[in-house]
Amino acid sequence: MMLTNQKDKFKLPNSVTYLNGAYMSPLLKSIEKIGHEAVSQKCLPYEILAEDFFTGVEKIRRAFANFINVSDYQNTAIIPSVSYGISTVANNVKLNPDDEIIIADGQFPSNVYAWQKLAEKNKATVKIIDPPKSFKNRGKIWNQSILDNITAKTALIAISPAHWADGTLFDLKAIREKTRIYNALLIIDGAQSLGALPFSVKDIDPDAVITVGYKWLLGPYGLGMAYYADRFNDGEPIENNWINRHNSEDFSQLVNYESKYQPKAGRYNMGECSNFNLVPMLTKSIEQLAEWKPENIQNYCEHISKNAIAELRNLGCYIEEDVYRAKHLFGVYLPENINLDKLKSKFAEKNIYVSFRGNAIRVSPNVYNTEEDFEKFVSCFK
Repeated sequence: MMLTNQKDKFKLPNSVTYLNGAYMSPLLKSIEKIGHEAVSQKCLPYEILAEDFFTGVEKIRRAFANFINVSDYQNTAIIPSVSYGISTVANNVKLNPDDEIIIADGQFPSNVYAWQKLAEKNKATVKIIDPPKSFKNRGKIWNQSILDNITAKTALIAISPAHWADGTLFDLKAIREKTRIYNALLIIDGAQSLGALPFSVKDIDPDAVITVGYKWLLGPYGLGMAYYADRFNDGEPIENNWINRHNSEDFSQLVNYESKYQPKAGRYNMGECSNFNLVPMLTKSIEQLAEWKPENIQNYCEHISKNAIAELRNLGCYIEEDVYRAKHLFGVYLPENINLDKLKSKFAEKNIYVSFRGNAIRVSPNVYNTEEDFEKFVSCFK
């Protein structure tokens, strides 16, 4: 299936060139409609039944499990943010002094701070793997450096499929194979990948996958999803809420306090995970993405950006080699002869929205973009 442009399904005005999905996605019109209906439902609270606290939760967990190829939806949980999901993992990891946690340089802070605290508490080390200083074979060398640093000291590696700042791809299969040698955990932050980049838990076999809804899952802000492998089935959640306890479906028995948790990752559901506004929105957006398929989104983004990337390279800009970068998110590093401040002014003048992360201009298209958007983008560099 070759995806066609889907801009008519969004409210983005024609005067705006939005190449900034990695910052925050626009909502689909259909998701906006679901959100309005969900908000209105609260006006009639007597229509919200006890079972409604659980039916939506199960539906979204099943949708997410299906989307990332998880055999049992009970290995998934509803979370409010990446930091929450990462902290849940950190709360259930035991380290020895001198153990190492490996992360890539420049990771998003939500996938760093919890590891720093965990390492400090256990006299362990967070080991940051830098990219090479030269752009030549950058992605290849960076990946190899990560693999070379996984040793008997490695307790855990926390990484993303694609780097949040410039889209550099990390070889998760190779990383997983190396971590197995030393029985190290593989924790994946999928915030800038899941929804637009193909991903399968069965293929990678990670120990946890954490993501948010408001970026590539095209959902609302304030809700995310997580996968926790069976090794976390008996872990401790970071909060004690009523709904993640055993038999919480029976409202009449809630005062009979329960020490047991819901099965598997159900224990890690956040409080108020039934969120009657956001859950139906994110469920529907995940279902839409499952219909479009992330591999088709990658192909579409590659198709509309291909000529622009060639032109930018000819102008002296560095963009990671195609085999080592995502197609929905990539960084443009400028040559010395292009002034960044002037470029920013051109973007503002032409209503072009991108992000600036580290030394890169981060460009992140989706199915609402076109080749013409990229032509306008490139014209600012000339």
